[in-house]
Amino acid sequence: MTPKGLKLLIAGALVIIAGLILLSGGGSKDPQVFNYAMFDFRRLVAAPLVIIAGIVVEVIAIMGLPRFNKKK
Repeated sequence: MTPKGLKLLIAGALVIIAGLILLSGGGSKDPQVFNYAMFDFRRLVAAPLVIIAGIVVEVIAIMGLPRFNKKK
């Protein structure tokens, strides 16, 4: 694995972790009270998109694009 691929791999893992942090929270201390914060934009749209972006970066890092594999 090239140093550039390793950097991409670490960056993708950090993006996935950031998405999981965005996804967390929204719980209620009292189970009898419904919390609408669980269904906000951050958890339903932003966090899954960030996680998918991290997975795409991971796939690019592992598979490699042809322009990254050219030896100079």
